[in-house]
Amino acid sequence: MGSFSIWHWMVVLIVVLLLFGSGKVSGLMGDFAKGIKSFKKNMADDTDASMEASAAERPAGTIAAPGTTTTVRETATTRHG
Repeated sequence: MGSFSIWHWMVVLIVVLLLFGSGKVSGLMGDFAKGIKSFKKNMADDTDASMEASAAERPAGTIAAPGTTTTVRETATTRHG
């Protein structure tokens, strides 16, 4: 009762092929394979452009570290002044 026999899986396969057609199933599997290949390729890349950010590219309005006493007015005048 817990496991299915080969006949159960063959009936399921026939029903899926009848509902979706063989062209749609093969296209879906092709798209799935392309997604896996793209994922593996991106995981193999050493550097990722989206993860690289230099100090110059970071936003200027970041939150100050704990213990600093910079007020909003001081930050605004030093940045624009």
